[in-house]
Amino acid sequence: MNIFDQYIENLKKIVRDLSENGTISLPDKLDAITAEIPPEKFKCDISTNVAMVLSKINKRSPIELAEILADQLKRYDKLIKEISIAKPGFINIRFQPIFWTNFIQEIIKNSKTFGINVKEKKKNYLVEFVSANPTGPLHVGHCRGAILGDVISNILLFNNHKVTKEYYVNDYGNQIINFTKSVYYRIREISFKEPFPNYNEDLYPGDYLIDFAKDILKSNKIKDYKNFDKISEQLTILAIDEALKLIKKNLDSLGINHDNFVSEKQIVANQEVKNVIDFLRKKNFVYKGRIKAPATEESADWVEREQLLFRSTDFGDDKDRALQKSDGSWTYFASDVAYHKNKLDRKFDYLVNILGADHAGYIKRISSSVDALSNSKGKLICKVSQLVKLIKEKKPFKMSKRKGDYITVDDLIKEVGKDAVRFIMLNRSSDVELEFDFDQVIEKSKDNPLYYVQYAYARISSVFRHLGKNINSEIQITNFKFEYSEDEINILKKISEWPKCIDIATKKFEPHRIPVYLYELASLFHSYWNLGRSNIEKRFINDQNKITDDKIIFLKVISNTLRNGMNILGVSTPEKM
Repeated sequence: MNIFDQYIENLKKIVRDLSENGTISLPDKLDAITAEIPPEKFKCDISTNVAMVLSKINKRSPIELAEILADQLKRYDKLIKEISIAKPGFINIRFQPIFWTNFIQEIIKNSKTFGINVKEKKKNYLVEFVSANPTGPLHVGHCRGAILGDVISNILLFNNHKVTKEYYVNDYGNQIINFTKSVYYRIREISFKEPFPNYNEDLYPGDYLIDFAKDILKSNKIKDYKNFDKISEQLTILAIDEALKLIKKNLDSLGINHDNFVSEKQIVANQEVKNVIDFLRKKNFVYKGRIKAPATEESADWVEREQLLFRSTDFGDDKDRALQKSDGSWTYFASDVAYHKNKLDRKFDYLVNILGADHAGYIKRISSSVDALSNSKGKLICKVSQLVKLIKEKKPFKMSKRKGDYITVDDLIKEVGKDAVRFIMLNRSSDVELEFDFDQVIEKSKDNPLYYVQYAYARISSVFRHLGKNINSEIQITNFKFEYSEDEINILKKISEWPKCIDIATKKFEPHRIPVYLYELASLFHSYWNLGRSNIEKRFINDQNKITDDKIIFLKVISNTLRNGMNILGVSTPEKM
C-alpha cells in the first residue's frame, strides 16, 4: 500500500473532474504532481504541490488554486480530518486516526508484498560487479563496489524484477602473463630454493602466491617446472583457478554469490572480438586512423601511428578509441565491447555495470559502444563506487597483513564483522567518498547506525519472547477497532514511506537510501520505547503482563519493515543483543 501513489491518483481524478466541468485547465501531463510527508512543524500527514503545478497554465496564484482543490478533497475523502494551505501553495492534509488503523490493517494483510511496486512492469537486469583481475585476493577497494552491486541486485529482486549477477573475469593480456610468471617463480622458490625476483616490478609480490604455488604443486597436474614457456598455458589455467577460488571465498565471506563468471580469454578465443569489430565495421563505426597524444602525455614522447579505431565521438565521447595494439592483439576496450555484445545478445532489458572510482572515465566509451551495438540509449546503466578511507582513533588506519601492499576484504571482516562492513559501506551514496570509522562501528550507541537498527529489532523481539510468542509468526487478529496515539502515528508515517524508499532506490539504483531509512525508523522507535520509562500507557507490556492487540500489530509492522530492509542489505537482525 503506497499512500503517496494513492493520493496522487486521487488528486489527478479530482483535477480531471474539475477540468471537465471547466473550473480549471490542465497541462498535457500531470507527472509533476507529488505527495510527500512534510516537515514535522506542519503537523500534518501528507502534503502535495498540485496547486503549484497547475498555477501557470491557469494563470492563477497557487494559493487560490489550493483553496479550490482543498474544498474538493474534503468532499472526496471522508478520512481527511483537516486541510491547511502553506505558502507558496502546498496543500497539507491531516487524516482521521482511523486512516492509520486502516493502513496498518492493510499492510498486515499484505505483509509479503508491502513495499513492492506491483503496478510497475517488471524487467530483466544483468548486473555486472566486482570483476577484479583474477590475480589475488579482494581488497577494500573492491569491497564497496561488491556490496553495492549485490544490494542493487537485492533491491531489484525484492521489487520482483529478474536479475542475473555476473563477474567478468579479466584473464587475458599482459597482467595475466605477469601473474602466471609470479606463480611460476613461487613454485621454483618452493621446489628449487630459488629466491623470488622481488626486483622485478612487473611481478606480484604478495605472500598469497605461496599458497597458490603449494596448491598447484599438490595437484601434481604439471610434472616439470623447468621451462616456463612449455607450461605457461596450463599453469595460467591453474593459477587463475586458484585466484578465482580465493576471490569466491572472499565474496562468500561478504555474503555475495554471482550467477555467472564470464571469461575474457574465452570471449577472445571464441572470435567474439573479431566478430564484433566486423559488426561495427559494417555499420561504419570502425576505421583506421591516428590518435593525438593524451593531455597527460608529453607530445615528444607520443608516437602517432595508424590504428583500428571505434567512432565513439559519434555517441558523445571526447575522442575515438583504439581497438588494437601495435602488436596486433586486441585492446582491453575491444574485449569489453565484445563482452557487451555478448550481454546484449542474451536479451536483457538493462545492463548495469558497477565500476570502481578509477574507472569513472571509462563510462563514456563503453556507453558509446553499447549505443552503437544496440541502436538505443539508456540500455547501459553505470554506477561508480567511490573510494573508502579507513579511520581508527581519528587517523588513517593500516592493518598488518601478509597479502601484499593493501588491506584485504578478509582483514576488514575479521576486524569488525560482515554486518558492519556491509551496512557501513552502504550508509552513504556510492558517488561520494566514504570514511569507514572502526571506532564508530563497534560503539553501542546511536552514533553506530548498524547497532541502533539491530537493537531496535532486538528490543521488539524481547517483547514477543517475554510473552512466549515468536516474532516471525503470522498475526491472527481480525478485530482492528483501535486507535493509535500521535506518537504511534509518527512511526506509522515513517512505515508508510517504505514503498517510496524502495521505489526510489530501485529506479535510481541508490541502495544507501535503505540504511538511512532504517536508521530513521529505528530512531523513532527507540524514542517511543523510552517514553515507557515515565508513562505506563506507552509500555508494550502492561501491568497484567499482557500486550494489547494494537501494540502487537504496531510492533509487528515495525519488525517486518526492519527485517525486510536488513535482508535487502544482507545484514542480520539478531533477536538478542
